[in-house]
Amino acid sequence: MISTRDLSRLPDLGAFRKLTRALAMLDAILSPEWEYRYYSFNSHWADGQMMASMRNGSGDHWFALLCSEGIALHGLAHEAPIFRPNAPWPGIFEKLPAEFNQNFLREPAFETNNSTFCVWRRSTDHRWSCGPVELPSAPDPDGSEELLSILDGQPEHYLEFAREHYEVEITPADVAAVYRHDPLTDELVSRLNPRADVGSLAANMKEIGYPEVGKTAQ
Repeated sequence: MISTRDLSRLPDLGAFRKLTRALAMLDAILSPEWEYRYYSFNSHWADGQMMASMRNGSGDHWFALLCSEGIALHGLAHEAPIFRPNAPWPGIFEKLPAEFNQNFLREPAFETNNSTFCVWRRSTDHRWSCGPVELPSAPDPDGSEELLSILDGQPEHYLEFAREHYEVEITPADVAAVYRHDPLTDELVSRLNPRADVGSLAANMKEIGYPEVGKTAQ
């Protein structure tokens, strides 16, 4: 599973953007009330920047900045052994490229002062990276496995999440359709949530940038 110990299953930059948009779209369909959603995506976060996020309502979260320089993501698992309030574990941000210092590390909205892991990939990189953190011996010492595993792009992981969080049963085929960014139809939306329709999702689709069209869609 994805964790800072093994980042090989994290998608490349384009696939990451498309997947996090899809997660936000699925949550928008399943939860009309924004405050109860886990996943969100703002395709107009700032000039030339987008933001993806996860908040579980229990103190855990991750924020990802998507920009021309690449993607930087940090997360907080507040019950992780290495969590220290307002004092990130040594090494978490040590090797973070300078390109992300001002617009990510020092951006108050991303709350990087409370963090248990950080990963990044520049547009010129061929793989994801993280800092030289010495983790204690534990199954998931920084919480990255728990919070990042859904980013492997397997629809089954979202099904498990939806079953647990929203208490609904949906099909892998419908989740896969949103992961592919198929155009939303009333039939697809109704299968995911009988109380929703495409018209009610227009504002969410605009904010998320769903469906993504073209390689450099923003």
